[in-house]
Amino acid sequence: MNTEIYFIYDSHCPWSFATTQLVNSIHKAYPEMPIHLLHTVYYGGSDGVSKKQLDQVQELSNVRFGKDYLRFADAPKDATMTANFVTWLENKNPTVALDVLNALQKEHFIDGNPLHERDDFDDVLKQFKLSPPVKIFKDKLSKDVELNLGGIAELQDVIRTAAFPALLLAKDDNLVLLNHNLYLLEPDAISDAIALELKG
Repeated sequence: MNTEIYFIYDSHCPWSFATTQLVNSIHKAYPEMPIHLLHTVYYGGSDGVSKKQLDQVQELSNVRFGKDYLRFADAPKDATMTANFVTWLENKNPTVALDVLNALQKEHFIDGNPLHERDDFDDVLKQFKLSPPVKIFKDKLSKDVELNLGGIAELQDVIRTAAFPALLLAKDDNLVLLNHNLYLLEPDAISDAIALELKG
């Protein structure tokens, strides 16, 4: 049986930050299962994040936001460069993509790094010894991201929702939308749900 996980997310979305904890738990429980990180681009330079939304995320999940993030949470967000970067990485070296996503989300949601400029990525690039091409640090979407967005749209047609974040389990030719909301407070419990799906 071929099984894979698809995670549709936005790096600057607080609900995606909470759902990444589930992806980490899946990777820990099923280290051989391929995980595909599909960055949609909801945050494109205009939307900030409200205090109400952040309070909801913290109430319904196990994540907490850093004070440096909270101070400027309602300022416009732009995930364009991050989408270019992580999509390049997913194509180039998918084995480290989840670790890099975790590092980027820590930079953003804990340390308050906006990830809007090329220099904002320096610490993560040094940490993982990455040398992405200069062209990905532009303020417009790369061709790879645009191609990815087409693939995301196809998946969303299958699952009949454009809502994100979304966690999908692919079993051979079947695609199952996992109800990630049930596990945000106990991320490790999602591995039991996957085990049931795999048995069924």
